[in-house]
This record gives sequence, C-alpha cells and structure tokens, in this order.
Amino acid sequence: MANHFWLSEGQFARLQPLLPTDTRGMPRVDDRRVISGIVHVLQSGCRWRDAPPVYGPSKTLYNRFVRWARKGVWERVFTELAEAGGPPGTLMLDATHVKAHRSAAGGKGGRSSRRSDGRGAGARLKSMPRSMSTAARGG
Repeated sequence: MANHFWLSEGQFARLQPLLPTDTRGMPRVDDRRVISGIVHVLQSGCRWRDAPPVYGPSKTLYNRFVRWARKGVWERVFTELAEAGGPPGTLMLDATHVKAHRSAAGGKGGRSSRRSDGRGAGARLKSMPRSMSTAARGG
C-alpha cells in the first residue's frame, strides 16, 4: 500500500462538490477510490490495465477518466482548484515524458544486411556475368 496514491479525506471533501451528480442508471462506485486510481495511473505512467487492483477494475478507471474528460469535468476541477489559490504542493518546470514502444530501441541483433537465401553454397546464378552473355550471343 506504500506505493499507492490515496486522496485524503480533506482532499476528497474539496473535490466532491465539483464532481458530476447527473448519474443515470446504476449509482457510481466509490469516487474517492476511482479518482485515487486515476491519479495513480497518471503519476506513475503505467497502463490502465496495470493499475493495482486496490483501485477497482482498470476498465472503470479508464472509462471514468475518459467520460469526465469529454464532459469537461477535469478542466473544471483544475480551474476551480487553481483559482482557490494557495501555495502549490509541487512546482513543475517541465512535465514532458515520452512513452516508446518496447521495440523502438531497434530490431533483433545481428548483421543489418543479410544475404538472401538463394545465394547460398551451390546455388545457381540468377544471371550471367556480362562477358559470358556477349560470348553466348556470338559477339
């Protein structure tokens, strides 16, 4: 549990009035748990499906993040919290990071240029050298 992010009661109490209340159908699962899971994924940079199970199903985390992003919930939350003022807990100068595919570092090892299979020992030449082709034509 030491590596998991959890919103404190005070933090969640501050967020709760900013969250949507227009739920239809089934009531939402624990907002504090889900938001803590979303923050964990965004802070750690892990994939949604690699989120620890203590936050609930990864699909719930992803769906809530995406749906609220489309509705503008996150933007309203950030704006509201920024307008509230106070010293920031963290000051970031550059928050850029790049995720690369695991094969982005290069292909398999070995020579970069390889002979084709047809040119192995005992293989017939595909074309004749120029001197032989002119001799065969009689010229």
